[in-house]
Amino acid sequence: MLSGLGGQINSSVTNISSELHGIEPSVLRFSSLISRRVSDPNRAFAVECSMFYCVAKYAASVSNGLVEQRMLTSWRNNTPRHDAASDLILSPPASFTNESNRAESFKVTHLAVAAINSFMSQAFTGAGGINNSGSAFSSDIMQALYDTSNITKRIENLATSMTNSIRGHGANAPTPAYGIAWTSETYVHVRWAWFAFPATLTLLAALFLLSIILETSFRDILVWKSSNLALLFHGRSLNLSSPSERPVKRLSAMTSRAQNIKAKLVETAEGGWKLTQEEE
Repeated sequence: MLSGLGGQINSSVTNISSELHGIEPSVLRFSSLISRRVSDPNRAFAVECSMFYCVAKYAASVSNGLVEQRMLTSWRNNTPRHDAASDLILSPPASFTNESNRAESFKVTHLAVAAINSFMSQAFTGAGGINNSGSAFSSDIMQALYDTSNITKRIENLATSMTNSIRGHGANAPTPAYGIAWTSETYVHVRWAWFAFPATLTLLAALFLLSIILETSFRDILVWKSSNLALLFHGRSLNLSSPSERPVKRLSAMTSRAQNIKAKLVETAEGGWKLTQEEE
């Protein structure tokens, strides 16, 4: 008798349902009896599952470098058993493989079949349960089957993982597909007619700058730019140069002399202000 916190699972590899006799259990056939907590409305149920080898047809596409595959249909042998000493041969009809001129067969060696059958039979045979004092399961697989809310989906995921492993390894591993692959590349096309105007404008600007440099050099025009010292030393009403001193023209000389000159603002007779040099 289970308490409110109780539950148990019992799983074994056996043939129970006659409905599965038409499907060759070439991988595994197991049944499980599960009783969950008394408070669970689906606290007691039984499941039976058969796993078998099959031939599947896939459609693959590549978009933006990502490969997407989906299974279109599958085919299996409907014979109830196969000879344990011989390889498992899957020979789908030509209508399935779309190969009318030759028969396409897929083989699983008898050693591989026996090894997988042995491993799966041991893995899905066990028991476990929980009660007020704790939980105990014979394997992690038994605990996973007990804890899952959808055993069908869990077994489907297992079959998908095994399929991906078989397709990616062994003698039937995928081989490179040789063909033409398309990709995007960037090319630049220069329209020289549109390039002529900015190129001509740049060339004329460079020639104008060169002519200004040569003209100022030939005429001995000093480079004062926006310096205020040139206005103070050579302005009509703001001449800081003394008549006895030699006039300075270069900006560096004006800067050096200005360090020793003192100037002040004085009020004129007209009521304005004027910058004058203080007498030493």
